[in-house]
Amino acid sequence: MMTTLNSVFRSVPALRHLTVAALLLAATVAAPQPAAAMDTVAREAILIDSQTGAVLFEKNADALMPPASMSKLMTVYMVFERLKEGSLSLDEEFVVSENAWRKGNWASGGSTMFLEPRQRVRVEDLLQGIIVQSGNDACVVVAEALAGSEDAFAEMMTEKGREIGLKNSTFRNASGWPHPEHRMTARDLATLAKRTITEFPEFYHFYSERQFTYNGHKQHNRNELLGKGIGVDGLKTGHTENAGYGLTASAERLGRRLILVVNGLPNKRARREEPQRLLEWGFREFKNYALFKAGEEVAKADIWLGTKAQVPLIVTDEMVLTLPRKERAGMKVTVDYQTPVPAPVKAGDKLGTLTLTFPEREAIQVPLVAGDEAARLGLFGRVMSALRSIILGVSG
Repeated sequence: MMTTLNSVFRSVPALRHLTVAALLLAATVAAPQPAAAMDTVAREAILIDSQTGAVLFEKNADALMPPASMSKLMTVYMVFERLKEGSLSLDEEFVVSENAWRKGNWASGGSTMFLEPRQRVRVEDLLQGIIVQSGNDACVVVAEALAGSEDAFAEMMTEKGREIGLKNSTFRNASGWPHPEHRMTARDLATLAKRTITEFPEFYHFYSERQFTYNGHKQHNRNELLGKGIGVDGLKTGHTENAGYGLTASAERLGRRLILVVNGLPNKRARREEPQRLLEWGFREFKNYALFKAGEEVAKADIWLGTKAQVPLIVTDEMVLTLPRKERAGMKVTVDYQTPVPAPVKAGDKLGTLTLTFPEREAIQVPLVAGDEAARLGLFGRVMSALRSIILGVSG
């Protein structure tokens, strides 16, 4: 049986909270082709919808690149993980080694939070020094405290990165200091940003802080999009001569969040203006459409010779689709299943397929499963059911 469900979607309900399982489905279902009409002066870029994982735009997103200080996102992720599991607290203090001081000293040419040798520093201050002030010294302090050395910590970063889906990232230090083997991709940075936001909501606020003062030195966050009224609340800038200017940013508007990574920009002005342009485009041109809730009935299947006449056909996970606004009108939704279904039927048995078709992209298919069970009738029941079918012309 083929059923058209377009009338169901004339009024699309509001977005609902997604579970981790639903995110996996949504990432599969909601993946529009990157719009070829959009371009950027960035050397590498990717723009994704945080809820569905849909890629709205990408350019050289899997190219290995020097991430500069954007790799500090991984250093901070390692600290956030320790805080969340309870093996570390914001009030604990780490000691600044001579090595950390030398690597972060202003004379070294890198960013610093102006720590002093043998100084004891709270973890919370170190986090702010890394995120707001981009302090290389703070990164080394954290690395030595958590792993004994920066090299050992970099190995931990790489291992953890593989574990959480950073397939092409290799870390050789904690700060993003130039190293020929210290490489990430724009896609990996977007993945890392998404995981940071979803896994550590209680700590994410650090990324929106616009200034921090330590040891008498007041420094401003290099993310110039914070506080501009465009929804940006993080995350991290980066710059070296080889990397160019980069930014991993996230913005939220009306409950919808986009994550953007750009790198290889020519100057600070481009880093300020290009992300705004891409984010505005993403919010304007795309929208999320909630189609079905997890476990929601899509259709009913007749059962042949079963203890129940029908069972509901359901989707197992919530379905959210990210689409260009102009393509929404051309979407068609159909259900295809064989009826009647011979008993017995177990809950979870695949009985049909939900198909979404579009004018300019490949169709998407999602399995429909039985939402209930129906046992097979006994001999007497089967005989009576067969007689009723013959006499009355009904099945079941």
